[in-house]
Amino acid sequence: MQITTTMTAIVTGGCSGLGHATAVALRAQGMNVAIFDMNEDVGADRVTELGTEQTRFYRVDVRDSAAVEAAVAEVEQDFGDLRLCVNCAGIAPAKRVLDREGNPMPLDDFANVININLIGSFNVARAAAAAMAKLAPLGEAQERGLIINTASVAGYEGQIGQTAYAASKGGIIALSLPMARDLSKVGIRVNTIAPGIMGTPMLLAMPENVQDALKANVPFPDRLGLPEEFAKLAIHMVENAYLNGETIRLDGALRMPPK
Repeated sequence: MQITTTMTAIVTGGCSGLGHATAVALRAQGMNVAIFDMNEDVGADRVTELGTEQTRFYRVDVRDSAAVEAAVAEVEQDFGDLRLCVNCAGIAPAKRVLDREGNPMPLDDFANVININLIGSFNVARAAAAAMAKLAPLGEAQERGLIINTASVAGYEGQIGQTAYAASKGGIIALSLPMARDLSKVGIRVNTIAPGIMGTPMLLAMPENVQDALKANVPFPDRLGLPEEFAKLAIHMVENAYLNGETIRLDGALRMPPK
């Protein structure tokens, strides 16, 4: 799918980290960007940064079906031509199944991660797909749009304390192929990026010794991944029409140890 200035992308979690880097890259390509996030103060700053005519902020809880559907309808009204949805919103709390006293993890803690990371991604994807399906097909491939979900290497090699996070990201990986098959009849592709240890603001705020320990397991390049590298892969997924139903690891050949 060739990117044009009339196209619009939804980026969830677009105020920070991987989502922000993706929003910046998409705007540099000329796309309109609709940021779905909960942080209104930062959202206003992002709109100013990326351009008030081509960027909008929508305060959206990705777990709320009615709110997501209403926000997607607003995007259609504000910009039209919704061709891309990049789901980056997510949380990554760490908690063991049993604590040091043998108490079980509260079920609500597990459910909250699943609700935001997995169900939230599906919630936005389904509403975006409904909007894309109404558009005219484009190009030789006759495609109408693309959904990119964000998994993690934890979806393959979850570490100690990552049961909820790994389950949510494993679900994203498992979702990619059947969703692509479901949407193939209307010309909508679905792909997933599974990042390794990325240099997001949250991680870069950690002590240097913690960062060094994290990147020590990355074979090459022996450093943290860059959010901009995630964004580059997202753009490649847009432009490569034959890439569909696939999950791509972006991790410098990292395979996570137990802890």
